[in-house]
Amino acid sequence: MEATSQAAVAPASGTGVRQVLADYLELTKPRVQSLLLLTTVTTMLVAGSPSVTLVLLTCLGGYLSAGGAGAVNHYYDRDIDAQMARTANRPVPAGRVAPRSALLFGLVLAAASFVLMSLTINLLAASLSLAGFAGYVGVYTIWLKRRTPQNIVIGGAAGAIPPLVGWAAVTGNVSWLAFYLFALVFFWTPPHFWALSLLMKEEYAKVGVPMLSVVRGETETRRQILLYSVLLYAVSQLPFCAGGLGAFYLVASLPLGGAFIGGAVLLQRRADRRSALRLYLFSLAYLALLFVAMVVDVKL
Repeated sequence: MEATSQAAVAPASGTGVRQVLADYLELTKPRVQSLLLLTTVTTMLVAGSPSVTLVLLTCLGGYLSAGGAGAVNHYYDRDIDAQMARTANRPVPAGRVAPRSALLFGLVLAAASFVLMSLTINLLAASLSLAGFAGYVGVYTIWLKRRTPQNIVIGGAAGAIPPLVGWAAVTGNVSWLAFYLFALVFFWTPPHFWALSLLMKEEYAKVGVPMLSVVRGETETRRQILLYSVLLYAVSQLPFCAGGLGAFYLVASLPLGGAFIGGAVLLQRRADRRSALRLYLFSLAYLALLFVAMVVDVKL
């Protein structure tokens, strides 16, 4: 009888451990991380010919830093996350991870990232990665998100840090081309996120987060998406115009940028959720394909 009881407890215990691990992994926002790591790795390949070890160490350090920022974001936003359907089941608002544990976890990850990268890569890459952590937590999450509809514009700089980190990891410095790649992600972020905000307008309004779609309305948000799509197209041509990238990148960037603008125009004309979702999903593919095209261009 006792053996039977113990056998029955074992699967439940194993399930509990898996749930804890899954919850702490979710705190690091792995879905967001995938695109950040892609821009890091592709930038490294554009900057030079890094070893597999260097790429892996940079990815690990970047994941720890961005994951730490994500965990602190979960801690700080737990009050509004609990009120929105999309986020109510996150580990902290759902009560599966204690707020203090999430905060400590995030800070430890950020510290581990800085130590790892400064000891195994270089101090510049480590410092830039730490700046990304500070920007996402301090500038976006704590300062801007609940105060201004420009939150994602200014705070988006934190998400544009990975190309700088990748470049610094390979070269030990940051060149003008690296800053162009930073600018590319920076100008990509507003139309990408505002398309999503159109789909979540009611939830943001319910918790008092002043996203552009809530404060200025959907019409103005769609207009700003189109404006930033045009700006993004112009910025995406700078690496070619300045001589950093060649013909293959140009050939790839022109239709990708045109399709982005086309999606923004369609969203403005139709003003429906389907068009907003399509543009949001396309924006993910756009950034990934553009950075892959850079690698192909320099390796041809």
